[in-house]
Parts: sequence; structure tokens; C-alpha cells
Amino acid sequence: MTIRTRLIVMFSSIVVALLVLFSTFLYWEEELHRQTIFSNRLKHEGITSAEALFGNEKLSPQLLKLLDKNQMTVLDKEEVVIFDKNKKILYESGTDYFNIPTERLDEVIRNGEIYWQVGQGEIFGFRYHVGTKELLIFSSAVDVYGLSKQRNLAIMLITGCLLTTLVVFFAGWFFAGRALQPINRIIKQLDTITASNMDLRLDEGNRTDEIAQLSLRFNQMLERLQKAFRLQKSFVAHASHELRTPLTAITGQIQVSLLADDSPEELKAMIQSVLEDVQQLNKLANGLLDIASMDSNQIPLKYNLVNLTELLWSVRQELTEKKPEYEVLLFLEQDKDMMPELYAHEALLYTALINLIENGAKFSDNKTVSVKIECVDDGAKVSVQNTGKVIPEKEIQEIFEPFKRGSNARNTPGHGVGLSLVKKIVELHQGQIQVESSENQGTTFTVSLPYRLKGKI
Repeated sequence: MTIRTRLIVMFSSIVVALLVLFSTFLYWEEELHRQTIFSNRLKHEGITSAEALFGNEKLSPQLLKLLDKNQMTVLDKEEVVIFDKNKKILYESGTDYFNIPTERLDEVIRNGEIYWQVGQGEIFGFRYHVGTKELLIFSSAVDVYGLSKQRNLAIMLITGCLLTTLVVFFAGWFFAGRALQPINRIIKQLDTITASNMDLRLDEGNRTDEIAQLSLRFNQMLERLQKAFRLQKSFVAHASHELRTPLTAITGQIQVSLLADDSPEELKAMIQSVLEDVQQLNKLANGLLDIASMDSNQIPLKYNLVNLTELLWSVRQELTEKKPEYEVLLFLEQDKDMMPELYAHEALLYTALINLIENGAKFSDNKTVSVKIECVDDGAKVSVQNTGKVIPEKEIQEIFEPFKRGSNARNTPGHGVGLSLVKKIVELHQGQIQVESSENQGTTFTVSLPYRLKGKI
């Protein structure tokens, strides 16, 4: 069932239910009013007969019957029966339209008056005193005029409900269509957006109502998807290029060695060169896998209390052993009694720090990098500074994208994966990374990390 049909059914059902309830209430109120009016008239007819028979100016029963028969205002099928208190009939109009059961007499004696219906006839019984006499009077008749009005009222209410239902149905169909027209337009526009033309956007209308807000959110989602597709396309293209380069070099070196009659020293040098290419290839593959794993949330993260200073000493030791030409200078705050400890995923944070420090030493003119640890109110800061070439201002934000390298890295080996991985790990720890680069100060990467992760610890 479509939304349009559901809206029409729901709206029509509510209106019809209210109409039926209102019509039923109106009909029964009118019926109660009719019964009250007719009961009073029956009572008045009974009192008139009692006064005529037993009042000060008495009439004979035969004369009263004659008057009742020829009276212009007599009710349809009218009959009056009068009993004394001993349940003996004193007068009966003689038409025999109804019988009075004994339990009805007892009920009148007990309650004073009663009302009931037999078929179309309505009977009203009551106690009445004329002089010293206590009478039990029962008047009966058919309210032809009142019942006719009730039938007309019922026909009018039923007809009105049916006509109103039809009007509500067609009005609901029209207005539901008008209300859902923007959604249908969005559906048609969405059908035209494919992977080859993701630059198309939905019409946002007045940008204020709910449909316009939906279009706005769709456009924002399309912007994110388009950006993700661009990044993925760029990522695949760069990854293919970066993987193909070392593989081509390895293949070429091996082919040349097979064709040439090299000496053992030359073969050893070739193998060493191939090993370096394989190591670079392995490093690139590991970086790509780490980025892909974090993008898909496949890494099970377990946060523990990590001593940042000890972690940096471990990074320094591994880096200097692997690259003896690198020099890593650690500077700690002297006014802090305790070493900074924070909750983090130790392996990931270690990967981020070693990538950042190695990157700083690699681009430094003298292969030296300065690392400073600072404690702030809500966390710790790690600043990595080198004296390499300045990164242009317009390239600072791009260097964190995969395979994006600054113009200062043209003659330096690398793949442009390390900084992207560092940023993802820092953001995973709810931290921030900032870059400042100038001729006087060199290039400084500052990583800010909180002591505790919101929603994690």
C-alpha cells in the first residue's frame, strides 16, 4: 500500500468515524427528546380522562369515549385505561390496543410512573389523585408524527455521512497527491543520478519545510558519496601506480641479472636493491591495509592506560636502530612530577608516532627531529619539529590525503600513505593534528590527545 493510499484511508476513516459518532449522538438525543415530549402528552391525555370521569364536573364513560373518538387532536391508536389502587379497572377507552401486565401495575405503585414501548406503540403509566381517589392511569398511542421525523432525520444523517465520505475521499486523494508531489519529484530526480553523473543534485525548494530538508540531506549525502568516490578512484589509481613502480624495478633488476654474467658482489648489490624495493613494497601494503581496516572499522579497539613518554622512548629506540643516521631528540616538561598517561590503543598510537617521527627525520636537512611532550589540562601534546623544506600553505591540508605529497618531497622516497594513516589514528583517539611550516621555525606537527576518550572509557 502506498503512502498516498494509507493517508487517504487513515484520513477518511477518522472523518467517517467522527461523523458516525456525531450522527448517532444527534439521532439518540433527538429520540430521547421525542420520547420525553410524547410521554408528557400521553400523561396529559390520561389526566384529562381522569378529571373528566372523577373530577368535580363528571362525564359518563360513554360520553367520554364518544368525545375521544371524535376529537380532532386524538392521538393515533390512542387508548386510556384507569385502575383504582386495588388494580380494578375503572375505565377503558375500549379500543384494546394494549394489555397491562400485573407486574407493570406493581411497578407503577412502587415507582410512581413508568414508560415502555410495545412495537410502535408507547405506553406511559403513572399514579394520580383525584379528590380522595388514588388512580393508576395508563395511556398508550403511536407517535406517527414524531417517528416520521425520526425516520427523516435518520435518512438525512445516513445520506450526509455517505456524501461527506465521498467528498473526504476525493479531497484526500487530491491533497495527498499534492502533498506527496515533492517526494515523487525527488524520486524521479534520484532515478537520474548514477555513478557517472553524481554531480547532479536535488531541487531543495524553499529549504524550510520537511521535504526541502529531506532534499537538503540527500544533497549533503551525495556530496559525501561523491567525495568518497573521488577519493576511492584517486586511491586506486595512486595505489596501482605506487605498487607498479617497485614491482617494475624488481622485475627489471632480476631480468638484467639473469641476462648478465655478474660477479657475486654485483649479484649481492642487486639482491640488496631488490630487498629495499620489497621492503618499501611491504611497507606500502601494510599502510594500505591499515587505512582500509580503519575505514571499515575492522580493527577491534581495546583501550588501555599508556605511558606516553615510555612509548616515545620505544619509538626512538626502534627508529635509531633501523636508521642509525636518524637522530631523535626528546624534550620533556620539567615542571611535571608525573609522566603523561592516557587511555589509547597502544599499537595504533605507536604506529602513528613512529610514522610521524620517521617522516620528520626523513625530510629534515640534518636527519634530526625534535620531539617535545607537553601536559595540558585535558590531555597531552606531542610536537615533532624538523628543519626541512617548507611546506607551501596551500598544500598543508592536502598532505593528509592518501598518496598526496607536498612539493618539498619530490626528491625524497615515499608513497604519501604515512601522514594519512597518522591522521586517521589521531582522530580515532578523539585527538587533533596541526601543521605549521615556516622558514625560521621549520615544520612542526602537533598532536593533541585527550587523557580519556568520550564514550569509550
